[in-house]
Amino acid sequence: MDSSIIADRRRLRRKLGFWRLIAVALIVALGFAFYRFALVDDDELLERLKKVETSDQVKAAVISISSPGGTTYGGEKIFKAIRAISAKKPVVSDVRTLAASAGYMIATAGDTIIAGDSSITGSIGVIFQYPQIQPLLDKIGVSLQEIKSSPLKAEPSPFHEASEEAKTMIRNMVVDSYNWFVDLVADRRKLPRDEVLKLADGTIYTGRQALKVKLVDAIGGEAEIRAYLTSRGVDSDLPMVDWDKKSNTPFLLAGAVSRLITIFGYDDLMKTQDINGILPPKLLLDGLLSVWQVGHD
Repeated sequence: MDSSIIADRRRLRRKLGFWRLIAVALIVALGFAFYRFALVDDDELLERLKKVETSDQVKAAVISISSPGGTTYGGEKIFKAIRAISAKKPVVSDVRTLAASAGYMIATAGDTIIAGDSSITGSIGVIFQYPQIQPLLDKIGVSLQEIKSSPLKAEPSPFHEASEEAKTMIRNMVVDSYNWFVDLVADRRKLPRDEVLKLADGTIYTGRQALKVKLVDAIGGEAEIRAYLTSRGVDSDLPMVDWDKKSNTPFLLAGAVSRLITIFGYDDLMKTQDINGILPPKLLLDGLLSVWQVGHD
């Protein structure tokens, strides 16, 4: 066989290995991102809320929310932190572009909820999602074997279809969390549980729609916020100080994939490939357990 053909085949084999590695690295990086951001609490935000609670200089708090939600537990911790502030000073939940799912849960922690006409809110419910990557692994020639102590250990798995027993287990967990969420909304909004159940089918509402079904208290912005705080005895001339986070350190998958590729010895091929061009530029997670990337209002 001609030496040039052999060399071409070797280069092709190496490129195929490179793209297989890209796929595996993406899976690893996505898994790392999930555990890093979906399971780790936002300690910086909780500490900031604690400072608002304990500061004698803060006479009231306006919680501005632009979030599609996140984990139920993550929303629960922020909800409780805001309720701790409310026990000492007035709190307004300012619903901006989006406050859905756990974002709406957080909004209910305020003493009153003010939204824009076109704000998006609601989506009361709980969802549990898991990927199925076995077809991808089959295509790139990777298999995974497992030995476990019991059938429901580490279920549902992304490496095979979930059994009916595993689906029942997850469904029971979702229903229990959903009932907790419904009860919380019923209590905070002073609505009958049956009425909340009709609203808690995952439907999203504009601010105008949410006002009609009593999920928010008023439509407006700063003027309405100040009017409410004045009714609670807060000086109308009191300046508003922004206690927003000052720095942002997003986890970019491209960096993690690049490091993995270098570790596996494909750094020479990396020099001819633009990894940032391979991955979508918005494939990152930032903020509080974001479900998807949301633009700033």
